[in-house]
Amino acid sequence: MENYQIDNLDKSILHALMDNARTPYAELAKRFAVSAGTIHVRVEKMKQAGIIVGTKVTISAKRLGYDVCCFIGVNLKHARDYPSTIAQLQGFEEVVEAYYTTGNYSIFIKVMARTIDHLQDVLINKIQTIEAIQSTETLISLQNPIAREVIP
Repeated sequence: MENYQIDNLDKSILHALMDNARTPYAELAKRFAVSAGTIHVRVEKMKQAGIIVGTKVTISAKRLGYDVCCFIGVNLKHARDYPSTIAQLQGFEEVVEAYYTTGNYSIFIKVMARTIDHLQDVLINKIQTIEAIQSTETLISLQNPIAREVIP
């Protein structure tokens, strides 16, 4: 089901579920003037096609005390060190995203820390202890004015 092409009903369902993933199928059916069975079939088809890959709870990092968001560009000594470096970064709970990139950095990571002191500790005692890392550059985020999923 890789080549599943979404239509307007699928897009409407996706938009509604992106707003609230817990919306009952019966409510969606009423909203879109179709049966609850149709909603169920469409959602299942989009799951099988890999368009819907799960549901998640969105957590406020700030409410949990994580006030510092930063991005760190990582330069590796050797490209072959990528898999082991990712494995080590995976072990640090403060690393919440990682990207293998082209350009100035081998890896670009997003780190959430409670304070600047916590960030300094993560940098010195975790990230920079990875032998394969040649250098890092840290960019502190002041604000996140746009945060959204891809619009179907």
